[in-house]
Amino acid sequence: MRLTACRGSATLSAVTPPVRYVRAGDAHLAYQVLGDGPVDLVFVPEWVTHLDTNWDEPAAADFLESLAAFSRLILFDKRGVGLSDPVPVQELGSLEDWIDDVVAVLDAAGSTRTVIVGTGAGGQMAALAAALHPDRVHSLVLFNSSARVAAAPDYPTGWPPESLDNMAETTRDRWGTGWAFGVGAPSLEHDPRAREAHARRQRLSASPGVALAMQGMLVGSDIRAAVASLHVPTLVLHRRGDRMFPIEHGRYLAATIPGAQFVELDGDDHLWWAGDWRAAVTEIREFVTGIREPAATERALASILFTDIVGSTSTAATAGDAAWVELLARHDDTVRRQLERFRGRQVKHTGDGIVATFDGPARAIRCACATREALRAIGIDIRAGIHVGEIERDVGGDLHGIAVHIAARVEEHAAPSEIRVSRTVTDLVAGSGIEFDDRRTVELKGVPGEWELARVRCG
Repeated sequence: MRLTACRGSATLSAVTPPVRYVRAGDAHLAYQVLGDGPVDLVFVPEWVTHLDTNWDEPAAADFLESLAAFSRLILFDKRGVGLSDPVPVQELGSLEDWIDDVVAVLDAAGSTRTVIVGTGAGGQMAALAAALHPDRVHSLVLFNSSARVAAAPDYPTGWPPESLDNMAETTRDRWGTGWAFGVGAPSLEHDPRAREAHARRQRLSASPGVALAMQGMLVGSDIRAAVASLHVPTLVLHRRGDRMFPIEHGRYLAATIPGAQFVELDGDDHLWWAGDWRAAVTEIREFVTGIREPAATERALASILFTDIVGSTSTAATAGDAAWVELLARHDDTVRRQLERFRGRQVKHTGDGIVATFDGPARAIRCACATREALRAIGIDIRAGIHVGEIERDVGGDLHGIAVHIAARVEEHAAPSEIRVSRTVTDLVAGSGIEFDDRRTVELKGVPGEWELARVRCG
């Protein structure tokens, strides 16, 4: 699960935004919408994508949620990749077909004017969408992008033919292994977890045949004429040491697009979520909103509690809408009273559970136990997870940080009626009289290393 931004509520890095589908011709396109900012923003990342894997990588999730903090963020998988309908290799289409996907998603999301942000190879798609649909695109951001990939006599910045041939051969033989990760994300080159996560993203996004066909189409594309005719406000961002698309690509775009702003960023990572992605978000935020600095944040150590109702979907279906709404109201009232009792602060209602913070882990545990018993009395069973770590809380009350991810993952390992805690929690409450059993070592999805979790024995 991941929490998403809702109207009038906080945003947390923990629950995946719901995936929706829209019909575009014969294809069903998967898309997500999160955030409630004053401007719509469509994010077009690299050439192969998978919506779910965005939320498995904490840095990628934080990047997207940082965009959603000042916008209504629209994400999608183009036809043929990720969660959208698969397409035969010979029918993948062209950049213009993918632009039709953008328009279909905008229509489904109710967006009439949007900022479009393209990164890497997704920049070509974003720029062409802005050129073909200036009535729908308010402004454009290109991050580590290019007008073309291949070198030409009048474009020496591109990749030479021998390099392109080698790239195609490597895609054919090593797709799904995380190949080229060291070039795309040199700051993470020696992180095996990050490399495997990238390999998994490749495998889930596309088959080797689809990846090779898409790569060939993009390598053969040239949008120089289109970018020269752009008439929307444009920001070009490029990292100085980008090894995949050298900075000359960005400089060409900035010099060719009428009135474009150009900002060189430090670093040599090409992938949008690697390296100092916050610097890019700060520039995008200023370009979109006119506000330079992100909202001030408060850093603090907190005990984070996640709960959710066991079998909420089946219970709602069996009870019916009216009874389910009444049951949820009783749940919310019960939880509120227990939080007040144990000095907890509810940060988010997730629909079938809550996220709360406490100033001590023992209070979080005792609150979880008391809440479980109080809810049992009215026929509701829950599971819970608790972790202690440093969080960032902004002026709107939103929580950010890896500790939030960890607490959510701990809750996912709890069986019905269980309260699971991390080793950090058990160490901090030693001597409190709280007892634990069923200690086990697990891997938490999207979090490095192994983690010891224990089950609370509520007295």
